[in-house]
Amino acid sequence: MAAALGAVASAGLPPWGAVPLLIPAFTGLVWLIDGSRQARAPLAAAAIAGWWFGVGHFASGLYWVAEALLVDADSHAWLIPFAVGGLAAGLGLFPALAAALTRIVVGAGWAVGAGRVLAFAGLWTLVEWVRGWIFTGFPWHLVGTAWSGVDAMLQPAALFGIWGLSLLTVAAAAAPACLADGRRGHAVLAGSALALALAWTGGLVRLAAAPDADTVPGVRLRLVQASIPQRLKWLPELRAQHLATHVTLSLRPPAPGAPAPTHVIWPETAVPFLLPQDEAARAAAARAVPSGGLLISGTVRADGRGQAWNSLVAIDRTAAVVATYDKAHLVPFGEYAPLRGILPLGKLIPGDFVAGPGRVTLRLPGLPPASPLICYEAIFPSRVLAASDRPAWLLNVTNDAWFGAGAGPRQHLAIARLRAVEEGVPLVRAANTGISAVVDPYGRVVARLGLGVAGVLDANLPRALGAVTPYGRLGDWWLAILGAGLVPLVRLAAPRGGSHLTASGKPATTRRSRRAAVSGRNKRPPA
Repeated sequence: MAAALGAVASAGLPPWGAVPLLIPAFTGLVWLIDGSRQARAPLAAAAIAGWWFGVGHFASGLYWVAEALLVDADSHAWLIPFAVGGLAAGLGLFPALAAALTRIVVGAGWAVGAGRVLAFAGLWTLVEWVRGWIFTGFPWHLVGTAWSGVDAMLQPAALFGIWGLSLLTVAAAAAPACLADGRRGHAVLAGSALALALAWTGGLVRLAAAPDADTVPGVRLRLVQASIPQRLKWLPELRAQHLATHVTLSLRPPAPGAPAPTHVIWPETAVPFLLPQDEAARAAAARAVPSGGLLISGTVRADGRGQAWNSLVAIDRTAAVVATYDKAHLVPFGEYAPLRGILPLGKLIPGDFVAGPGRVTLRLPGLPPASPLICYEAIFPSRVLAASDRPAWLLNVTNDAWFGAGAGPRQHLAIARLRAVEEGVPLVRAANTGISAVVDPYGRVVARLGLGVAGVLDANLPRALGAVTPYGRLGDWWLAILGAGLVPLVRLAAPRGGSHLTASGKPATTRRSRRAAVSGRNKRPPA
């Protein structure tokens, strides 16, 4: 049952977006945690329920990781059950922790009645934050992304980030669990509906006040999406053809009446050449550079001593490299092998990329300052730009061809959009097979090129907000602020009379019920 509820919760998140399904999923999980008090080991029972929920949730939501192993199916297809199952089992430990902590605070009497739902929502959000940091972090499939299809509901992220959205969403989805508590359950349900309505209304007001078509003058971007399948990308006999495809698309004339591109952007590892070192390939690529502009491309960079970087380079008309960025947040088991000396991963991951120094702001001719992000660097809240040198836009180049045409690329775009809302800066995303898009600082997709489509996307660069957003100023400190505000709400939501059941299943009286009991004992019995 828990695993099925977890899978139902996945259907509420991108790309499916069936948000109402979060209600039975999280209400059911809270009831399973409630029921764990009847077990011999309530804490273990709650943790097991949470773990199975996580297994169902992540196996159904992250199934697409198997696509990467099908690129070279003869060598790696046998790993699919271990990759998908192992990832789901490992990530399932986080919902298990949230369920166990909820059982502890309920059993101790700190969060009872409606308070247990608020406590559960807060603990779930806290555990999501931990998942975003521990072991280099993996903040994918966060509950707050459920609203990616509703622009107005994304706007609260400018205030308290994805964490506030997750807290609000889980609390509202689990609120019907309070219907088992009597009349107070209806009040909690009404309160959660009111909170969602206020968030949506505030989002509508914010979008209504947003200026239309506020773009940077003199900047016209061309995003090239060659849509080359990953299994063909590095074949030696096709290398020159792939480079020629990118150049040809870059030189395509603009639509009638549209301005010519000033800058061309290619995706992560766009062509199978080491552009910084290969002068002939770089000269061929420079044909795509607009007059007075730049070509910005993802590429592999090497130093000739066996070290390599997943990089981004900017090339001018003379084929000179004017700027370089090396990816700092590498993908474990994809771009490097953790514990290579202990785990037998040499055949699976032949070599490791070297991590770059960290977040930088690039200042490129003819463009506002940009924060480069390669692939999944765009999924990390509060870690997409240099706070001491804030950029005017986020530049995300990615190669989602590894993840096929399923949920993965769509989820990636939905996650990246939230970074634009949180920081108040636009996001430009160039993807090899899609989805390439331009997102304004309110998270609205103003231009996009669909998944699996070969072509170009020409768009103006949206202008950043004039002021830094509250989340941009405080970052993840908002999690502590939300937690501090949640604690008194949890206590206020506790029943004021009667009794509730503790983790052991025994009734625990409140102060009012104890006074009533003492008063009853002092009365004389009837004659």
